[in-house]
Amino acid sequence: MTKKIQKFLAEQQPETPCLVMDLDLVADNYRKLRTAVPRAGIYYAVKANPAPEILNLLAGLGSCFDVASVNEIDMALATGVAADRLSFGNTIKKASDIAKAYARGVRLYAFDSAAELAKIAEAAPGSRVFCRILTSGVHADWPLSRKFGCDVKMAKELLLEAAKRNVVPYGVSFHVGSQQRDPGQWDAAVAEAAWLFRELEQHDVQLTMLNIGGGFPTRYRKSIPTMAAYGDAIDESLHRHFGNRIPDVIVEPGRQMVGNAGLIQTEVVLISKKSEADKKSWVYLDIGKFGGLAETMDEAIQYPIVSERKGAPMPVILAGPTCDSADILYEKADYRLPSDLRIGDKLEIRAAGAYTTTYAAVAFNGFEPLKTHCV
Repeated sequence: MTKKIQKFLAEQQPETPCLVMDLDLVADNYRKLRTAVPRAGIYYAVKANPAPEILNLLAGLGSCFDVASVNEIDMALATGVAADRLSFGNTIKKASDIAKAYARGVRLYAFDSAAELAKIAEAAPGSRVFCRILTSGVHADWPLSRKFGCDVKMAKELLLEAAKRNVVPYGVSFHVGSQQRDPGQWDAAVAEAAWLFRELEQHDVQLTMLNIGGGFPTRYRKSIPTMAAYGDAIDESLHRHFGNRIPDVIVEPGRQMVGNAGLIQTEVVLISKKSEADKKSWVYLDIGKFGGLAETMDEAIQYPIVSERKGAPMPVILAGPTCDSADILYEKADYRLPSDLRIGDKLEIRAAGAYTTTYAAVAFNGFEPLKTHCV
């Protein structure tokens, strides 16, 4: 809770649920990342939070943008940035969307399969392409393994194939998993990427870019290392595996950039028990999985939740308002709220600036999408 958010909630008393973003914190997060990875090009992952105010702020600070769809391309271009500051980082794209991106001036594309490479070569001739490799996702609270990327041997063959087509084999990318709390997890992927660079060079294919993805965390209920710790670990890995021939580096922050800058205010709709023997009370909120808290799936992302009440902590199960039985936020995690909590009370869901509005359903059960206020 920052003073700006506190002042906005007190004066405006917005209808809940709502997300309030402190833009000063977003700017501070950008500067911290820039200091931690000074050699890297910063490509903000628009999917984390595409509020126009955030995109305009970051564009003004010099950020580039990682985009996953034509709509995100248009959102980024609406800030006034040139198309050469965009990377179409989704490895799963319709040929028609590649063509639309190309028509808008985008010339940087990710791929991880022969079929995707063929689509890019056909719809975006002359563009630069980079191949995404698999990672384990170990120690990430929200792993991104299996669905995206290919093994390094396949990546080698794909990049060699790219050299034969009407595209430019530009580099390699990976992602160590969202909310990655171990700075050491970049090392193995950097090593594999360096091997690929050397292998391709033996075939007269010169790669020049390494995209080390996102994964930088925000503080939820557990402590996290400093951004400086991540920067030092990454820099050390780059020097160890690439020596004095470090390529151009790209990072794709999302959660780190906006997570701690946002707070969701929610209202308690119901407090109940299922039997007299229940040791935990059920606390139902006016926001749930389908209203923007999808990352509570498997209780993976555990947001700090705060009440102004002062009663003794009582163990609770937290759930959303919809008619879907899957709309339970936290049942196994040890969440406690004041025993004098009452229906109608407001709660603060902190560090909720990333992957909330973009996960909200349009009208499931008729509930409106999560509203955003930027201050």
